[in-house]
Amino acid sequence: MATGQQQEEDRLYMAESRMEEVKVSPKRVFINRLDCYASKWIAKFLCECVVGGTETDEEEERLTPTRSGAPSFHLVGTVSDNEDRPHVLEEYRQLNRDELLSKLMDCDVVIYNITQHAEQVEEAFWAVTALHKEMDHFSGPKMFILVSTVMTWACSKPDQPDTPFTDELFRIRKAHPNFRQHIDLEKRVVKIGKTNRKLLSTYVVASGLQYGMGEQLFHFFFKTSWLGQEHEIPVFGDGNSIVPTIHISDLASVIQNVIEHRPEPYYLLAVDDSSNTMEDIVEAVASFLGPGKIQKRPCEEAFLIQDWSVMEIDSLLVNLRMEGALLKELFSINWLCEFGLVDNIQLVVEEYQQTRGLLPIRLCVLGPPAVGKSTMSKQICEYYHLHHITLKETISETISQLEETVKNANPDAENDDSTAEAKELLNSLNNSMEQNGGLLDDQLLVRVVKDKLMSNPCRNQGFILDGFPKTYEQAKELFCAEEHESEDGTSQISLYSKTNMPEFVLCLDASDAFLKDRVMSLPERLVQEHNYKQDHVLRRLARYRKNNTEDETVVNYFDELDITPLYLEITSSDEPDCLRLMQKILDTVGRPRNYGPRSQEVEEEERRKAEEKMSKEAQEEAEEERREAEEAEHRAARWEEWTKGLEEVRQQEEELLEAQSVPLRNYLMEHVMPTLSQGLMECCTARPQDPVDFLAEFLMKNNPLNY
Repeated sequence: MATGQQQEEDRLYMAESRMEEVKVSPKRVFINRLDCYASKWIAKFLCECVVGGTETDEEEERLTPTRSGAPSFHLVGTVSDNEDRPHVLEEYRQLNRDELLSKLMDCDVVIYNITQHAEQVEEAFWAVTALHKEMDHFSGPKMFILVSTVMTWACSKPDQPDTPFTDELFRIRKAHPNFRQHIDLEKRVVKIGKTNRKLLSTYVVASGLQYGMGEQLFHFFFKTSWLGQEHEIPVFGDGNSIVPTIHISDLASVIQNVIEHRPEPYYLLAVDDSSNTMEDIVEAVASFLGPGKIQKRPCEEAFLIQDWSVMEIDSLLVNLRMEGALLKELFSINWLCEFGLVDNIQLVVEEYQQTRGLLPIRLCVLGPPAVGKSTMSKQICEYYHLHHITLKETISETISQLEETVKNANPDAENDDSTAEAKELLNSLNNSMEQNGGLLDDQLLVRVVKDKLMSNPCRNQGFILDGFPKTYEQAKELFCAEEHESEDGTSQISLYSKTNMPEFVLCLDASDAFLKDRVMSLPERLVQEHNYKQDHVLRRLARYRKNNTEDETVVNYFDELDITPLYLEITSSDEPDCLRLMQKILDTVGRPRNYGPRSQEVEEEERRKAEEKMSKEAQEEAEEERREAEEAEHRAARWEEWTKGLEEVRQQEEELLEAQSVPLRNYLMEHVMPTLSQGLMECCTARPQDPVDFLAEFLMKNNPLNY
């Protein structure tokens, strides 16, 4: 009895101690490379933790009522990008070793994640060594947690084939050849932690392959399945290797428990309780997101995937059966995915879609015949990368698939329900079309369209339902989810499918006169293609107007579900008016929710644009050179022509001057030159002091004109 009383007193004392701990300021936690997948989600998980949040005892929760409001951790760390992280207290960029050590010394917990970037191994080795050297200058106890990888076990051999590796066997682990630096770092961290655990306690958390929250390592399989461009999702190797995994949130929970409980063991395996093979994982992803089929390919082909590094390929090819025994003994972890990815595939897929913003866009386009539903739908599909659902194509596709299924059925297979069901549906479709002049009755028509809307491509990317449903009853049957029995025993439909219910409804409309004029002005090819013969169009138009004047219409159906249609009045076929309507639709629907181009695609696009620019510049330069050459040739020809003409003019002027100067020369030779010559001779004979004055006076005296 006294022992029980003592235990109760100890329990109350511990609870009161925790109440005091609530008043202590949050631990300052450093995490390297906050911009990488694992570190980012670990940081987000820790920043949401509150003091004492891992306790489950109701009595202790009653005794510590303020725990829910106080954050347990303040996050700091290194980054290499400019992304906004409001949950991070401080971000460090391009620090030298001295600056980084100063930041580490300010922290209570230092977490180094080396599961993604091999270059972080050397930095983590330096960090734990530097902290160990500075222990005498610690202001308080510190903790160093190395988040490593199970690849340091990759070459280990179990005693029995089906016996899993556990934490206690960590001393016999053997690393993959490409992960020897990782195991050396693990040993260094463990050794340093044994020096003085009160001042510097160290832990190694060997993480399984991480998944969840948008994916990183398994992202290739998720993306390939989601895009739906491959008929079979590849599995590299035989697919029989057992892959140890852990959800990134569960890994973060393990780290949180290590920080808060400071367990005695310093080496922990962080893996879930699954024993999934790589084939199991890929098949689950392919079935839930993609075509449901897988194809085994040689391991070497994995190196052709640009999204993977060599380190990641090695991890995907690992074969290890592991069990985190100490996690169960030491902690009460609130597992998110305790039994692995395959058992929690729906949750993981939902996280993947939400995290990456890959949410489907579902639209329904309604309107009278020839109003432009298909044209508008194709433009929207092209912009948002959606699937265009038309009745004609959907029926043809369904019949082709059913015929292929029946044709390829294994005759030796017994009780093949899928083949029998396909054959039965195919016969029903053919019989209905024969009896209704090539048309299906409403029940089969709704079933075919509903199956199409529920297919993985439509569920992943979304769809545009073009011109269907046409009646209230068709809409009610198409979008219902399930039936349930009411209290009086009658069957009622009250739940509506969230996976195929349109988010947006576009109602196009135009006047009857406009529609008739549009049909009459169409080329004959389009009239035949869309069956727009005058009498047929008039009957369809009249039927549409009648269906939309009744009390229960398709638009009323969506109104009842609080889906407000967007009404668009078509008054012109001019391009500016069409662009205006299209812009209104884009503003209503919003931004695309699919994959943007990959980094390689961006680089290729930039390279293509650069090549086009260089080619254009080269063409322009060549054109400019050609134009300059032509102009130079033209100038040379003009110069030669001008020079030739100038020479001719000069010769003509000379001839003219020559002709005009003959009388003057004759006069000079006859009357002036003899007197001038005589004067010069007289001047030479007399040699006067001023020859010019002498000559002038001589000419004046002997001027022939004086006679």
